[in-house]
Amino acid sequence: MLNWKGFLYAVITSATFGLIPLFTLPLLHAGMNTPSILFYRFFIAVLMMGVCAFFMRRSLRVSRKELFTLAGLSVLYIGSAVFLFWSYQYLASGIATTMMFLYPVFVALIMIYGFKEKNSFWTMLAIVLAVSGVAMLSWNGEAGGVSFVGILLAVLSGLSYGVYIIAVNKSAVRDLPSDKLTFYVFVFTAIFLLAGAALMGKLQTVPDWKSDLNLTLLALIPTVISNLTLVWAVKLIGSTFASVLGAMEPLTAMTVGVFVFHEPFTRSTAWGVGLIILAVTFVVLAPALEKGYRTGKVLYITKVKGIHPNILPYH
Repeated sequence: MLNWKGFLYAVITSATFGLIPLFTLPLLHAGMNTPSILFYRFFIAVLMMGVCAFFMRRSLRVSRKELFTLAGLSVLYIGSAVFLFWSYQYLASGIATTMMFLYPVFVALIMIYGFKEKNSFWTMLAIVLAVSGVAMLSWNGEAGGVSFVGILLAVLSGLSYGVYIIAVNKSAVRDLPSDKLTFYVFVFTAIFLLAGAALMGKLQTVPDWKSDLNLTLLALIPTVISNLTLVWAVKLIGSTFASVLGAMEPLTAMTVGVFVFHEPFTRSTAWGVGLIILAVTFVVLAPALEKGYRTGKVLYITKVKGIHPNILPYH
């Protein structure tokens, strides 16, 4: 029987993450730079998660060794976030978010060629579909073409995130509770962004109350809420089904881009988004498809391409 509460949490997770452009683009248009936006986003998110942990009586205690590991992992996380925000300056936000969504494909490729994971027909089919989807989004002739720099940045965002997931899985913190792991990654992300922005002289004050509101919503909705609902979803329906429902992320971002920011939506864009979502779905379900496991019920698979079940897609 389908757990509708878990299904709802998974949809909320992916849909809220897809709202990142809704709050980010107005901040960029207001003149704020990427390091400042990201610092405020994660700083506010840390405060919110700390308050949630206090009222939920969740322990945040970790060892010194785990702290050093989490600090190193946050560097990869920063790379993913920075590349995605930079790509918004060159690409329509929906296209950029869709290309970042390729990270499960990168995880599969790295696990196959770097860690000798068993390959499968479905994984290779997913890779072909993913490349075809990127090609369709890149061509996009009806919209006058797409920036190569933007495509590169968005793909690097997905690659950085894929490496982050694998690094977490191979590290000493792989068995940490998901919310605790995320909290400390956010803490170190905020610290490193603050230090980097200050050293480069790029740390900005918030220009107006509208930017204050957008930063708060950016920290709350696609950061804190999306991570909390993700943890609840995985507990109720399993990591695989929650990941498949992550297809809502690019769809939400594309909808926001088209209807709020009036970004072009062409036939090639639709094909590209559809192919990438299909590719990611095949990657996630590849183990079940390879075994010929078919059922009308929810799939509860705890291991996908060598990734530990506790390692969740935190954005």
